[in-house]
Amino acid sequence: MEYGGGDAGLLGPGWSGSAAASATADGAWLRALLDAEAALARAQATLGTVPAEAAAAVTEAADPGRFDVGALAERGRAGGNPVIPLVADLTRAVGTEYGPYVHRGATSQDIMDTATMLVAARTLDLVLADLGHAERALAQLAAEHRDTAMPGRTLTQHAVPTTFGLKAAGWRSLVLDARDRVTRVRESLPAQLGGAAGTLAAFGTYGANHAEQLPAAYARELGLAAPLLPWHTLRTPIADLAGCLAFTAGALGKLAADVLTLSRTEIGEVSEGSGGGSSAMPHKANPVRATLIAAAARRAPQLAALLYGSMAAEDERPAGAWHAEWEPLRDLLRTVGGAARDAAELAAGLRVHPEAMRRHLGLTGGLIVSERLSAALAPVLGRARAKELLTELARRTRTEHRTLRELLSEESDLKDVELDSLTDPARYTGSAGELTDRALERR
Repeated sequence: MEYGGGDAGLLGPGWSGSAAASATADGAWLRALLDAEAALARAQATLGTVPAEAAAAVTEAADPGRFDVGALAERGRAGGNPVIPLVADLTRAVGTEYGPYVHRGATSQDIMDTATMLVAARTLDLVLADLGHAERALAQLAAEHRDTAMPGRTLTQHAVPTTFGLKAAGWRSLVLDARDRVTRVRESLPAQLGGAAGTLAAFGTYGANHAEQLPAAYARELGLAAPLLPWHTLRTPIADLAGCLAFTAGALGKLAADVLTLSRTEIGEVSEGSGGGSSAMPHKANPVRATLIAAAARRAPQLAALLYGSMAAEDERPAGAWHAEWEPLRDLLRTVGGAARDAAELAAGLRVHPEAMRRHLGLTGGLIVSERLSAALAPVLGRARAKELLTELARRTRTEHRTLRELLSEESDLKDVELDSLTDPARYTGSAGELTDRALERR
């Protein structure tokens, strides 16, 4: 039995239906390939090596609706890439008079690499928009909960109190770090133009007196950066993409990891605005957005590793190295694009439960402020005695199920100590509020 249809994202709920999925679909890639071919003709026309009428004809013919993606994919097997059959079809579409100006002087990798940069640029614009949505929602959470005390946890255990505002400000800081990295890469994505072996020789043969000026003209037509050199085997642009995308997935993964922990049934300090259902348990409201982001954070580093592995490319144009990049790069763009979408939705809909946080601050019977008490009681009892007393009372707090405040009040040499404020976890959040304010100043 045969099952037809394209890649609709059946196994990719993290990116299915996202804007990034559309921006990286086969149709989007075809559009980018045609845009690259049309821009090449226009760039050569600006240097006078192609008639303006020919450039206009190529641009008009480069309409994705005129080409069969499926047929191009099948025919692309013969030469190892889809550019070869596309050039043949585009040449026919342009017609006899101007057809010879299609793809003039270029090599397949010029067009494929340039189209890759176009697809990446268009997808990164979408990622940046969603990161912006997530950042603004997290800023609001941080401001609203600047002083909402909650347990700080280290190595899975209660440590000292913190605030939810500071936690949300930390999530936002990572999102801004991702935004800055993606922005730098987006602005640096270069066009690719070098000809058969990166020397631009054919363009000179076709009449360009200063062929070295053509890549910059080509980049201007496309809205991409001008390359210093042809980068057929100098894969910095791909590596930079891999790095910023993997970082973004990891940054969003931190948000997801915390939400997954804090939304556990037995914790319940946060919950997703609209949790997902279960096929077997009607009562469940699963943190689906956080789950999908967490999945993306696990996938992204391995996809990036494949792209880094292609940097060791031999000769002036390699066999297999650049071919190996296409699928993992598309997967990475989709994965991170979907994660950014989910992060924006997660942050906007996240529900915070301060009452649960306050309740959990008392789970250790006051031991969560033992650090504070150790410092505060040392001047009263002496450092050694304070440590000895707190160690003993901590043991009794656990075994007798009494609060540390209660046990301290029974110590005769602490009658004059203001224990209520010292043992209130909400009054021991340090500079969390000020740190939150500082973080929110960042734009």
